[in-house]
Amino acid sequence: MKKSSIRIDMTAMCDVSFLLLTFFVLTSTAKTPEVYPVDLPASTKETKIPTDDILTITVGQENVFVGLSGRDDKIDVLKRMGQEYNIQFTEEELNAFAGMENFGVDIREMKSLLAKPASERMSKDLHKGIPYKDSLNNQLSSWVRNARESSYIRKSTEDKKNFLKVAIKGDANEQFGTVKKVIDILQEQRQNRFYLVTGLRTDDF
Repeated sequence: MKKSSIRIDMTAMCDVSFLLLTFFVLTSTAKTPEVYPVDLPASTKETKIPTDDILTITVGQENVFVGLSGRDDKIDVLKRMGQEYNIQFTEEELNAFAGMENFGVDIREMKSLLAKPASERMSKDLHKGIPYKDSLNNQLSSWVRNARESSYIRKSTEDKKNFLKVAIKGDANEQFGTVKKVIDILQEQRQNRFYLVTGLRTDDF
């Protein structure tokens, strides 16, 4: 007796596969490009860092880099930095800055950075770090102060207690003195609460 061939209908499985794929694509968060990726220290604490109204200070090899959230926030903070350092930024430069996730340049080099094509602005070679060691040219302190003032002014009366948050993202091999200097700069501005960004410790730690 001749056996009939077995045929499995895969239509339902394909539908489920595409449904799952669509779900993961829509719910996942894209990793933002960084000018200086760091190897985070491991910890067991699992706390989600807010994505809005946050200033992230990345520390690596004694250099610091700053990341701001929010397009309008970035534009307003850069305008304030321009006023403080007597630099006039054009609308085109402000829009270019709003598209950058993070940066690490002297404010006096910002115009030349923003003049480069968007594909070159995030090149690591262009970001040598923001000055913060010299008390006469402490630009990190200026970025933090202007970002805090900008956030505070733009917040509604009811929400002023929840204005800008700060996160420090240090490399696992970074010297403590560098991180301590960054913390000192924050505390001088009474920014005594901040996040320390870490990676989740694995079982083979």
